[in-house]
Amino acid sequence: MIKHIVCFKLKDNSEAECNKAAEVLMSMKGNVDLIKDIEVGVDFLHSQRSYDVILQVVLDDARALEDYQNDEYHCSVVKKHMHAVCETSVAIDYNI
Repeated sequence: MIKHIVCFKLKDNSEAECNKAAEVLMSMKGNVDLIKDIEVGVDFLHSQRSYDVILQVVLDDARALEDYQNDEYHCSVVKKHMHAVCETSVAIDYNI
């Protein structure tokens, strides 16, 4: 199994924009069949080093991760929105 984690720093980190981003990310549940588990969180601390939104996805293996990166819904809805609202992001992918 693979865990894919992405932390997003938004251009506008207002509560409304963070919640909207979280909703878009969570919309993959049921729309991206490769996902075995998904968790999305919104930061409440807002420290200087904080990121605003986190995505955690569990996938079967490295091949599923590659397919997920090219999934139609993920690309046309989620990536499109997140690229529009995101200032920067960091990611990590590891075996669990």
